[in-house]
Amino acid sequence: MSTAVPRSGIRSFYARVGKRIIDLLGSAVAIAVLSPIFLVAAALIKVSSRGPVFFYQDRPGLRGHTFRIVKFRSMRTFEDSYDAEGNELTNDQRVTPVGAVLRRTSIDELPQLFNVLVGQMSLVGPRPALLYQVERYTPEQRQRMAVRPGMTGLAQVSGRNSLTWEQKISQDLKYVRNVSLELDVRIVVRTLGVVVSGSGLRFEKHDDLSEHGGQLRRHIGEIKDGA
Repeated sequence: MSTAVPRSGIRSFYARVGKRIIDLLGSAVAIAVLSPIFLVAAALIKVSSRGPVFFYQDRPGLRGHTFRIVKFRSMRTFEDSYDAEGNELTNDQRVTPVGAVLRRTSIDELPQLFNVLVGQMSLVGPRPALLYQVERYTPEQRQRMAVRPGMTGLAQVSGRNSLTWEQKISQDLKYVRNVSLELDVRIVVRTLGVVVSGSGLRFEKHDDLSEHGGQLRRHIGEIKDGA
């Protein structure tokens, strides 16, 4: 099923031009300033568990066009995700000790600055959902993809994972309708408080949009159709 979203009408100069300029400059500066953290995180991941440093996943971006999001790997590889009796570990059990720290501090998300730099994401915008979730959107809900997905967004500072997907999308649509420099600055400031407090970090429950029916590994690309 196509995830394409029609181009939205002409909006403010900031939404059309200024936001991208800030994304470009902001991500470049952030990558330079945070490069020591990148190096330390990469080294800790490499020496503490088997597998690659980065985790890549296809996500729907601007107007539904797919791109590859990048994060620091925070979970065991599929091959290492079994206990001594051969039972498959849950996703929570698969999170490595280093990965737990990276998630708690949101450092695992920092490589997305490169997604921002190349124009696939924005510093602020709706968080990119999984492809199977987007396939369930109503035409109105698809409008959340009328802007670039963001590293942080209105839903992330309004409850984060304590919200249902319906509530998250409602906040995202509110953002899409009201994109402005002032709103982006307020979201960034509030994000700092959310990261420090760790509020809303843990995913609480699935609903009709996020329920995966036991097929999460297939939906996130760990198992391919026909495998």
